[in-house]
Amino acid sequence: MGPNYIVKVEVRLILHELSADERRFFGRADVGITGPAPQAAAGTATERVAAPVRLTLPAVDAERMASLEIRDRRNRRVVTVLELLSPSNKTPGPDPDEYLAKRVRLLHQQTHFVEIDLRRGGERPQHPPLPDCDYYALVCRWHDRPTIGFWPIALRDPLPVIPIPLTPPDPDVTLDLQALLHRVYDGAGYAKYIYGETPDPPLPAENLAWAHQHVPQ
Repeated sequence: MGPNYIVKVEVRLILHELSADERRFFGRADVGITGPAPQAAAGTATERVAAPVRLTLPAVDAERMASLEIRDRRNRRVVTVLELLSPSNKTPGPDPDEYLAKRVRLLHQQTHFVEIDLRRGGERPQHPPLPDCDYYALVCRWHDRPTIGFWPIALRDPLPVIPIPLTPPDPDVTLDLQALLHRVYDGAGYAKYIYGETPDPPLPAENLAWAHQHVPQ
């Protein structure tokens, strides 16, 4: 990328209030090790004053949403933002609304925007209306708006190499999505367990037969 840029990971913390059923398991480990109860020091009062009313705080789950920012090293200006859509970005509720608000804000700034969706399920952010495809990548250069570059990807297609725009006259850098996926897949050891699960959403029959030829049985 060169000496003129730095890459920063931006993390947004999103809190989800858990339902009554989910609260039963909140904060409980499968296995725990405990020590003896602490003993009160001699001469110390151990009785608590009882409150007239006891309430229960809502149990919450914290989700960390990360995106990549490419910044100008000299003035720390955000040059390009890369977003990889997560399940919560594509599930109806407050999370996609928050993401769309961020997206709109970025598209009104002199900032390049890259969005990658590698999940078949859920509802995609709108707008513009997108072509029919299993996955996609889009690159929105701020000086080309409202035109964007779009890479529709079918399930059987290799993932493309996409450009990551910087500040002219610096040339684009390239991101090989297929090579990156291989690196993450191998590093995380996904082959050891993900194929025991049912695809969500289920694969059409013709793609299911094709997938069985390429995954461990």
